[in-house]
Amino acid sequence: MKTQEALIKLLLPEGLLDYFEVTRVSEVNSEVWIYIEERNVVPKEYELDKLISKGFLPETCIQDFPLRGKKVFLYVKRRRWLNTRTNIVVTRDWKIAEQGTRLTPEFAFFFKELLRYNTGKFK
Repeated sequence: MKTQEALIKLLLPEGLLDYFEVTRVSEVNSEVWIYIEERNVVPKEYELDKLISKGFLPETCIQDFPLRGKKVFLYVKRRRWLNTRTNIVVTRDWKIAEQGTRLTPEFAFFFKELLRYNTGKFK
């Protein structure tokens, strides 16, 4: 693992990089902007279906804990897939993921905040 990736892993909620990858980090004035995109890994509940990645949902901004006196913002892009069997666009259901995995309280809070901004399913 690169030194920069190891450092970013320490700053983000534990387990986040299992599902997302950091695409960019910027420092703007007194703020740190971290851009992350959901990995193209099919959700477990759709393992038996054929899904095709159809890009991302609109980007969401979540304020995270300050870092050395600077505000930290996570810009999150969640992936969406087309289920070729049903012809419906689906997204990962983080409520299921939260119940079905062992997430740290911080990581669970991250998804709670993310879902607060992204309600409903796209069809």
